[in-house]
Amino acid sequence: MRLLQRQRDGSFYFTEDLFNETITQCPYAILSHRWGQPDEEVTFEDIEKGSGQYRAGYQKIVFCAEQARKDGLEYFWIDSCCIKKSSDAELSEAINSMYRWYSSAARCYVYLPDVSTTKRKRDDETIPNKWEMAFRSSEWFKRGWTLQELLAPTSVEFFSREQKRLGDKRSLSQQISEITGIPLQALEGTQLSQFSVDERFKWAKKRSTTRAEDWAYCLLGVFDISMPAIYGEGKSKAVDRLKKAISESSHVPKELLERLPAAKDASFNSLAKQHEPTCLPNTRVDLLKQIHNWAGGDDQRYLFWLNGLAGTGKSTIARTERLGASFFFSRGGGDAGNAGNFVTTITLQFASSIPALRGYIHDVVSEHRDTASLSIRDQWQMLVIGPLSKLQRNGHSASYILVVDALDECDDESNIRILVQLFSDTRSLEMARLRVFLTSRPEVPIRCGLSQVPDMEHKTFILHNILRSVVDHDISSFLEHQCNTISQTCSLSTGWPGGDEIRAMTQTAGGLFIWAATACRFLSEGKRFAPKRLDMILKGSGNGVTEPEKRLDVIYTSVLEHSISPHYTDEEEEEVCHTLRQIIGCIATLYSPLSVASLSRLLSLPEQCIVQTLNDLHSILDVPEERISPLRLHHPSFRDFILNQYRCKDPRFRVHAKQVHQALAEHCLHLMSESLKQDVCGVEFPGKLVSSVERSQVEQCLPLEAQYACLYWVEHVRNSGMEICDNDQMHEFLKMHLLHWLEALGWMRKVPDGVIMITLLESLTLSHDCPLLHAFIHDARRFSMFNRQGIEQAPLQVYSSALCFAPANSVVRKEFESSNIPQWIQNLPVVPETWSAALGTLEGHSGPVTAVAFAPDGKRLISSSEDRTIRVWDPLSGQALAVFTHNSDYVNTVAFTRDSRHMASGSADSTVFLWDIESGEVQAKFEGHVRQSGPVTGVAFSFHTTQVLSGFQDTNVFLWDIDSGRVLRKISHSSRVNTVTFSPNGKWLASGCENGTVYLRDAASGDALASLNASTRSVSKVVFSPSSKHIVANGGSSVHKWEAKSGKLLATLKYDKWVDDIVFSPDGKQLAVVCKYAAEVWLRDAQSDEMLSKIRHSDYVGAIAFSPDGKSLASASESGAVWLWDIQLIERHQRHGERSESSAMLQGHSDKVTSIVVSPNGKQLASTSRDKTVRVWDAESGQTLRILKGHTETVWKALFSEDSNLIASCSVDGTVRLWDIYWGRQLKTLYGHSRSVWCIQFSPNNKQLASASYDGIVCLWSGELGEALIKLKGHEDSVYAITYSPDGRHLASGSIDQTIRLWDSTTGEALATFIQERKVSAVAFSIDGKWITSGSLDPDLVYLWDVESGSMLAEFEDYSSSSAIECVALSPDGKYIASASDDNTVRLWNVASGEMEILESDAAILELSFSTDGLFLNTNRGSISLARVLKSSMVRDQEQVNLFVSDQWIKAGPHNLLWLPAQYRSRYVATTRQNVSLGGNSDQMSMSMIRFDANFLNGLKQSVPS
Repeated sequence: MRLLQRQRDGSFYFTEDLFNETITQCPYAILSHRWGQPDEEVTFEDIEKGSGQYRAGYQKIVFCAEQARKDGLEYFWIDSCCIKKSSDAELSEAINSMYRWYSSAARCYVYLPDVSTTKRKRDDETIPNKWEMAFRSSEWFKRGWTLQELLAPTSVEFFSREQKRLGDKRSLSQQISEITGIPLQALEGTQLSQFSVDERFKWAKKRSTTRAEDWAYCLLGVFDISMPAIYGEGKSKAVDRLKKAISESSHVPKELLERLPAAKDASFNSLAKQHEPTCLPNTRVDLLKQIHNWAGGDDQRYLFWLNGLAGTGKSTIARTERLGASFFFSRGGGDAGNAGNFVTTITLQFASSIPALRGYIHDVVSEHRDTASLSIRDQWQMLVIGPLSKLQRNGHSASYILVVDALDECDDESNIRILVQLFSDTRSLEMARLRVFLTSRPEVPIRCGLSQVPDMEHKTFILHNILRSVVDHDISSFLEHQCNTISQTCSLSTGWPGGDEIRAMTQTAGGLFIWAATACRFLSEGKRFAPKRLDMILKGSGNGVTEPEKRLDVIYTSVLEHSISPHYTDEEEEEVCHTLRQIIGCIATLYSPLSVASLSRLLSLPEQCIVQTLNDLHSILDVPEERISPLRLHHPSFRDFILNQYRCKDPRFRVHAKQVHQALAEHCLHLMSESLKQDVCGVEFPGKLVSSVERSQVEQCLPLEAQYACLYWVEHVRNSGMEICDNDQMHEFLKMHLLHWLEALGWMRKVPDGVIMITLLESLTLSHDCPLLHAFIHDARRFSMFNRQGIEQAPLQVYSSALCFAPANSVVRKEFESSNIPQWIQNLPVVPETWSAALGTLEGHSGPVTAVAFAPDGKRLISSSEDRTIRVWDPLSGQALAVFTHNSDYVNTVAFTRDSRHMASGSADSTVFLWDIESGEVQAKFEGHVRQSGPVTGVAFSFHTTQVLSGFQDTNVFLWDIDSGRVLRKISHSSRVNTVTFSPNGKWLASGCENGTVYLRDAASGDALASLNASTRSVSKVVFSPSSKHIVANGGSSVHKWEAKSGKLLATLKYDKWVDDIVFSPDGKQLAVVCKYAAEVWLRDAQSDEMLSKIRHSDYVGAIAFSPDGKSLASASESGAVWLWDIQLIERHQRHGERSESSAMLQGHSDKVTSIVVSPNGKQLASTSRDKTVRVWDAESGQTLRILKGHTETVWKALFSEDSNLIASCSVDGTVRLWDIYWGRQLKTLYGHSRSVWCIQFSPNNKQLASASYDGIVCLWSGELGEALIKLKGHEDSVYAITYSPDGRHLASGSIDQTIRLWDSTTGEALATFIQERKVSAVAFSIDGKWITSGSLDPDLVYLWDVESGSMLAEFEDYSSSSAIECVALSPDGKYIASASDDNTVRLWNVASGEMEILESDAAILELSFSTDGLFLNTNRGSISLARVLKSSMVRDQEQVNLFVSDQWIKAGPHNLLWLPAQYRSRYVATTRQNVSLGGNSDQMSMSMIRFDANFLNGLKQSVPS
C-alpha cells in the first residue's frame, strides 16, 4: 500500500510501499467515490509524472487532501490513483486488501456529486434544496465496491457536490439502513460475521459493478475471504469461487459440532420466537440509546444488567438487540429452563456467526470428546473464553454481544450464581471483547451475584424505576400501533379506538407491557368484535385496583370468560370448561412445552378439540399455526394465575395442580405402554452406539410426546400425591416395559435421569403398602446403576448385557430373561445369586485415583487422579457432573467444606486450591511451600470453614486464612509430614510424620499439646473419631489408638498386611482399613477391632470415603475407577458367609487369575492363578475338567503341547511342572531355577521345552518327560522373554540386562549377543528365521536385528508413549512389525518407512502373532483385522467373523456385541471361534465363558459395521 502526500507547491507524491506493521504508524484518510469516465480520473501514472491536473477527477484529490489536513491527517489514499492497475499482481493484492485498508483508515470521506445542498428558486421564492431526497437516490448506494467502503471504516463522513458535510454514518444511520437494507447494528460496528452469509449477500443483491467479476470481488472483505482476481472468468464463476471459499473457510466437520447439545428454542431467532415483538420506533428511546452506546462504544463495563419486574418489557428489549449469541431462559421450557446446555447452545451460535472462531471450537471439541459433560465453568472456559482469547491473540479486534434473557427463569439458583460469576471472565478479553446483556427480575441470587462485581465492571438499569410518564408514553405508542393494525385488518371504523380509549388502556396497564400485549392480542382475536372486547376490558378494569398482579388477573379472567359462549347450555358449558381446564392445566403444568400434535397424543384428545378449545385463548397462549410447534404461555404470570385459587376465583377455570399431575402421570404411562418397544429405533445391531445414530432418527422413532412421558412421568407421580399399591398401573407398566423405558432413555441420552427417577420411585414406595412393587423398584435401581454405562453407550444392551450379567435371583432378570435375552447368546456367563455389595463404578479418570470424598450433604462425590483432574459425581445416579482440570500437576488430596459448596485440593506442585463446586471456579490459590520438596500431603478445613490446613513433605504445615489468603501459622516439624487433619469439634489439629510420631496441637493457638509415638517407621494417616474422643493413626502394618484429650495410648493393633489408609464411619462404630497392595478394604469394629466384613477389590485400592449417612462407601482404584459399595449389603453378606468383592463370579480359583491359554485343538482352556493351581476347562460348557495341584507358590503361566495332551506350567516356586491332562496328574517337576520362573515355550516340534527365570538362566528340557537339562548362562539379570526360531534350531532370549542372546537349541552354544541398550521385554523371529524383532521395557522402543550379522537393522519409537512393550511379531512378508504395549495399545510399524499406526487402544494384549496370510493379528483377546491399514483387497474365506475382547466390549469383527460391566473385565481372556473366556477381575475368581451362536456371527459378516 502506498499513500499520497501533498507538497508545499500543491503537487502530490507517493510514500514508499507500506506494509501491515508500518501502515498503523501513518494515520491516513481515504476517499470513497464513484469513478467517472476513464479519461476523467487521475491515474497512478499521472501522479508519478506530476500530471493530471486538468482531469475532472483531480478536484476530488484536492478535496480529500484538504479535508485530511483539516482533520490533522498528513496522508490519504484514493483507489483510482494509488493502485498501479497495469500490474495484475498489484491489482489482485489491492482487491484482496481493500476492506482492510478502508477499515484501517482514520477517516473515510464519501464524495457524492449527485447530492447538492445549493438553494434554488421556484416561483420567485427561494427554498432550501431537499438534499435528503437526493441522498436517498444517490448512485453511490447502488455500486458494488461502495458496500465495503461503507461498512469497513469506523468513521464515514458524507459530503455533497459542494464539498459540504452532510453527516456521518452514525448520525445518518437510520436513513442509510432504510436505503440499503443493512441493519443498524452492522452500520454501528457489529462484527459482520455475526450476520449470516445469505443476509450479507442480500445487501449486495441490487448493487452493480462495471466489470462483471467485480460483483464477487467487491465482497471479499465483507466475508473475510482472499482469492485471486481472474478477469474474464465471468460473474457466475467468480461468485461460485467466492461461495466455495466461504464454505471452506467456515468448514467444521458436522459430526463434531453435533456433539454439542443445543437447548431447543433458547436462541432469539428460533422458530418459536419468530413472531415475538421488538421495540417499536420511538419507544424506549433513551434506554436503547444507552444500550447501543454501551455495546458499541468505549464503555469498559462488560455486563449490562436490565433489571425489571414481571411484565415490564425486558424480553422485548432483549430481542431488539443485535447479537452474536443469545439464550432466552424459560421456566417449563425444557432445556431452555435450565443451564445444562447454556454454554454449548451459545457456542454453536458463536460458531455460526463468527467464522474465524469455528476452527478453535472445532479443536476443543475434537480434543475433549466429553466437553458436553464437563462443568459449566469448564465448558465456558474451553468453548467460549478460550476460543475468543485465541481470536484476540491473532489480532482479531471486535465486540460481540451475548444476550441472556430472563435469567431468573433458570430452574436452579446455584446455576444462576455460577453464570453471573462466569460472566466476569470476559474481563480478560480486551480486543475480541465479549459483552453480556443480561435481563432478569431483581431476584436474590442475581442481586447477590452482581454485588460481588465491582461497579466499574457492570452497568445496572432498573426498568421499573423509569419515570411512569416515559413508560406510559411507550405503552401508549405500542397500544396505538397495535390498535391501528387491528383496525385496518378488521376494517373497523376510522379513528378507532379514540385517544380517550388509548389513554384509558394506558392507565389500566399500570406500567406493565405484558398487560398491554395481552390486551391487544385479546382485541385482535375479536376481529369485528374488537370494540366490544375493548369495552369489556375497560369496564372490567375500572375497579380502582392498582396492584400489577390484580390487573393481570382481571384481563386473564376476561379472556377466559370470553372463550365461553353465552349460548351454551349448562351441560355444554360444563363440558367445555372441563376440557378447557384439562388442556390449559396441562400446558401450565408441563415441565417442557409440547405442540398441539404431541399434546393430542399425550392426552388422547383429538387435535381439533385442542385447537377449538384454544381458539379464543391466543392472547394468553402462543398457538402456532404449525401444529408441530410447541404451545407456550405468552408470559409465566398466567401459570401463577391459573394454579392459584386466590387469584383465579372463578371455579370454572381454576386448575388443581395435584389433579393435573395425576392425570398427566396416567397419560404418560398409557402413552409409553403403547409406543415403547424393543429396538424402538430399528437399529438392529445389539452394540449400535448412541453416538452413531442421528438425533433426527431418534426423534422420528420417539416423538416428542413419548420423550416427554419418558422423562417426566415420575415427577408427575411424585407431585400428584396419588396412592401407590402393588399391581397398579405403574407396577404393571414397569413389569411390562421397564427395559423398553431404559432403552428409550438411552437413545435420548438420559439414562442417569432414569436412575434418579427409579431412586425417587423407591423412596415413594417406602411410604405406601406395596411390598411387591418396592422389591421390583429396588431391584430395578440396582439393575440400572449396574448397567448405566452400557445402556448409555448402546441402549440395546439392556436386553443382552444387562440381563446376562444380572444376578440369577434379580427380580428384573426373572421378569424379563425368558423373552428378552437374545438367542444368539447360547451360553450365559456365570453370575452370583444376588446383587453384590458393589453398587457400580464411576469411570472417567485416565490415571490412578488418588483421593475420594463425599460432600457433607451427600449430594456430591469428588475424586482426584494422577491424570490431573478432579471429577464431581452424582453418587445417586453415577453421572459425571463436572471435571476440574489441574493443569500444573496431579492432585493427591481433597476435602470438602462443611456447607458442601467448596473444596480444597492439594497437588504435587506444592499448591492448594480452593474451588467452587458448582461453578468449578478457583476461588483461591495458596502457595507457600517449597515447590521442589514434593506434593501437598493433606488438606483439611477448620470447624467454621474460615481456615484451611495443608501438610507438606518438606516438614511444614501451613494454616491459611481463606478470605485473605494469608498464612496464619507455619508449623515446622523435624520430619516429613504425611497427613494433617482437624478434629470434628474444631478444638485440635493433628499431623502425622515420617518419623512415626503424631503431633497434637491446639487449633486456636497452634500450641503443641502432645507428641504421640506410634513406634513405627512412618505414620501415613491420622483420623479423629466423629466424637473427637479418639485419635487413630496407621503406620506399616499397625494401627494405634489414643485418647485425644489425654494422649493416652489405648490400643496397638497389628495386622498381617500393610495398612495404607484408615477412615471412621460417620457414627464412629466402624473403622475402615485399606490394604492397598492386597487390594482389600476391611470393615472392623471400632471398639473391639473385630473383623466385620472384607471387601476384595479388582486392583490396588488408593483411598476410601464413607457417605455422610454411612450407607455407602467409595473406594479409589489404581485403574482409574471409583467403586461405590452398599455397606448394609456388605454386612449382610458377611453374616451369611458370602463374599463382598468387585467380581460377580462365584466358583473356580480362590485367588487372582494370572493367565489363560487355549489348547491347539480348541477344546480346552487352562488358567493359572495366585491360588497355586492350574485349572483345565471345557471350552464348550465352561465346566472345570481338572484342578492341577502341586506348585507351592503363584503359578504364572501354563502352556499346552501341540497335541493338547500335556500342559507345562511355571511358578514363583522356581519350578516347571508337566501335567497329563487326561488323567489330571503331575508327570514331572523340573528343577533348574533358583528364582521365579516367568515364561515357558515348547519348541516347534514339541520335543523340547524352554524356561526362563528371574535368576537370569534359560533352561532347555529335552525328552518327553524333560529328563535332559541344558542351562544357558550368560544373562546378568532376569530373563523376560524367550522364543524359538521357526525351524526350532535356535532360541532367542531377552533380558533386562539390555541384551538379546541367540543360542543353539540343540547344544546350548551361545551364538550371538545383541546389545539393545534398553531392558528387553519381548522377542520374536521372522518366518524365515533371518531377523529378530525385540521390544523394550522402558520407553516404547522396537528393534529389528539381522541374525547372521548381529547388526541392528532398524529402531522404531513412538515418542508420544513411554510404556513397556509386552510382545512383538513380524509379518510373514517381513514388511511389518506389530507391538503391544502395557498402555493397552497395539502398534503396526512399516519396516521400510518407519511409519506407525495404532490399531487397538483399550485392551491388554499379552500374546501377538500374524496370521499366515498376514491379514490379521492373532492375540490372546482375538483377531484384529489389518485390511484397513494394509489397504488390501484380499478377503479371507471365513465361515464367520472373528471375536475380539476389547476393554469394555466383546466384538464380532467391527461390531460391538456384548458390553462388559467393570466386574467382568479382565486382563486375561481367551477366544475361540464362538467362545469368549473371561479370566476374572479380582480375588476368588472363576472362569466365565460366553458362547455365541455361529449362524448369528456368520450373519454379521456381510452387515454394515455399527
